[in-house]
Amino acid sequence: MRIDVLALDGVFDLGLAAILDVFQTANELAGMSGLAVPKLEVRTIGMRRVVRTAHGLRVPLVPAGNRRPECIVVPALGFKMPEPLERALARPDVRDAALALKQWARRDTTMAAACVGTFVMAESGLLDGERSTTTWWLAPLFRQRYPNVLLDESHMVVKSGRMITAGAALSHVDLALWIVRSVSPQLAALVAKYLIVDSRPAQSAYALTDHLIHSDPIVERFERWARERLADGFSLDEAAKAVGASKRTLARRMQSVLGKSPLSYFQSLRVERAVHLLKTGDASVDQVAERVGYADGATLRNLLRRRLDVGVRELRR
Repeated sequence: MRIDVLALDGVFDLGLAAILDVFQTANELAGMSGLAVPKLEVRTIGMRRVVRTAHGLRVPLVPAGNRRPECIVVPALGFKMPEPLERALARPDVRDAALALKQWARRDTTMAAACVGTFVMAESGLLDGERSTTTWWLAPLFRQRYPNVLLDESHMVVKSGRMITAGAALSHVDLALWIVRSVSPQLAALVAKYLIVDSRPAQSAYALTDHLIHSDPIVERFERWARERLADGFSLDEAAKAVGASKRTLARRMQSVLGKSPLSYFQSLRVERAVHLLKTGDASVDQVAERVGYADGATLRNLLRRRLDVGVRELRR
């Protein structure tokens, strides 16, 4: 498999190294174990002659030439906050990269990106109409810049057609393993064991919801209102009045920041509170159900069972 890793100036050191190390380890273990797996032909290319990482290390590049890669991988840029990231996305080399990505995509190349690299991919327009994930704490910015992308930041790796996207920093490892798995599931499992990589199908277990909530005053006010009313039930009219916004504005801001409707987030808070009460107290499921506003324990049991089933499905992906 021919793989080109596209390194842009200021590339995230850990991301670039993780991808290259996974591919190198795969080639080494394929030879050691005697697996009949073709070698991964990996090159690091760039849009400029000289590329340095976010920490100032020079990246050895090879000319792209006329070789048609079977897979293009875009690691993250080393920018973790919205303002510096937006400035980086306006750079000429990033615009050139977006154009190059579109040209490669026309050749039936698999297009992959991780973390902030998903922004570079989205700049090309290739993710429009496709499912995608991204760095969980930059999801509000991603939705704002790319409204035509079907974003689901809860997942670690998302495949949509020939587009493969991965979430935050260490998802570079998950993305590289996904690519190895497409060549040989047995080899990917072996690499994961040697590198001691656990299955991480979802980012949602790591996302700090408070970080996202505090980025928007309307969402923050709604969250406080909701937590005080879990046992009373949900009313969109009352919620909008409490936060000082129209129902439409509240729904739009919730979707932009958390990717959920006000009702959906209210229900998730109920389940979260119920789980906490069951873990830390002696109350029965029926008693906890009453405290968080459910009519009976059967409803809460069904919701908890559904939550468990979703977790199991995620682990099996």
